Amino acid sequence: MKKLLAAALFLLLAPLHAAEEKGPAGIADALKLAGQQHRPVLIDFQAVWCYSCYYMASHVLNGPEWKALQDKAIFVEADADSPEGQQWMQQLKITFLPSYVVLDEHGEELGRILAEQPRQKFYPAINAILAHGNTLDTLQAKATAGSREAITAVLKAYQARNDGAAGLAWFATLPPALRGAAAKDAGTALALERLHLAQAKAAKDEPAVVASARKALAGPIGCDRPYVLEDLLAASEKLPAAQRRSLLDAQRKPLDDYLASQIFIAQPACADQRSAVLGSADLDAALGDSAAEKAVLDRAIALTRQRLGNHPASDRNLADNLRVYLARAKRTDELDAFQRQLIAAYPDDYVYAYRYGRSLLEAGKPAEALPWLEQAAGKAYGVNRLSVAAVRVKALKALHRQADAEKLVADTLKENGPWFPRQAALLKATLSS
Repeated sequence: MKKLLAAALFLLLAPLHAAEEKGPAGIADALKLAGQQHRPVLIDFQAVWCYSCYYMASHVLNGPEWKALQDKAIFVEADADSPEGQQWMQQLKITFLPSYVVLDEHGEELGRILAEQPRQKFYPAINAILAHGNTLDTLQAKATAGSREAITAVLKAYQARNDGAAGLAWFATLPPALRGAAAKDAGTALALERLHLAQAKAAKDEPAVVASARKALAGPIGCDRPYVLEDLLAASEKLPAAQRRSLLDAQRKPLDDYLASQIFIAQPACADQRSAVLGSADLDAALGDSAAEKAVLDRAIALTRQRLGNHPASDRNLADNLRVYLARAKRTDELDAFQRQLIAAYPDDYVYAYRYGRSLLEAGKPAEALPWLEQAAGKAYGVNRLSVAAVRVKALKALHRQADAEKLVADTLKENGPWFPRQAALLKATLSS
């Protein structure tokens, strides 16, 4: 990627964690420091509602390895809910949180890591990016010269950018003999299939998504299994029932093995437990096995409660997982009680008061919902200010307080300014919906 915009874009409206010393004010400031100090920049794209970011903040971005990493690179957090954060996400084509992007002192990307990772995977991966200093252009030159390792690295780089079409187009430029030899490698073949899957999703080509997802799931997919399974579930919904059942039945055992080896154990190598549990429940539901669906959710709830104890503030990732499992299992009374615990445990942000208020409104209790939504509004900012306001408007309208709803929309849009036009339009539309 060529030099990024030099405009002064400032971030850090609501960081999940902070360096021991005050860091740069934003990415532009970090790049300025990088040019002076000849060091790379490590950007942490995150958000206050991101459960995977909770995991990284409490389990990975700490300790001696983290301190050593901060000595190697200039670290800056980018809040996805801020105007500046969203601009940089568009600039760098960030579509997944958390994302960790390394830029050199000139603003060229050296590499990125997506999603939560256990520390035994995260630090070798990020240190390798910092050590090798390979921009995409450099990797492509090595690949063209015949490096199998570089070919796979380029394909994975395009996968990380969710740009299947560009990755496949680049691969097609390689000499036929080099392409043929590379495709025989299992890792390269899987990377190519993931690019085909990304291209099919972008084109909304459901048959192609099904075909690519099946091939990817048959390969050494590792911790990405739940994500690709969800792609398969979504793309196969319109298939004839018998055909879909046969297709999904084949995924039951591999997913059960994944749960047994990676999720329901003390120290899983794959960090995202939630996606695996929900993927399993979704697979059971698609197969019509309500007993299995209930069983996996009940098991996840019991295990998470055991790990968490009665201390939701001890591990926000686990606590938020429990909230979602209770919601998915429709254990409403337990969920409501736990959401009130979460509000008390994390009083400094809008998230849990907003979610609880929204759930009360969806249950037909606007009068009970409104105080919680107002509490959330006092802490909301950026794009989430608009989201909270939209739900408050619905509650006010349900209480026949149209004038108050109209004033709320006008005040919120004035405070928002020109940012987030799509969400601003949705907020306006709530007045007439």
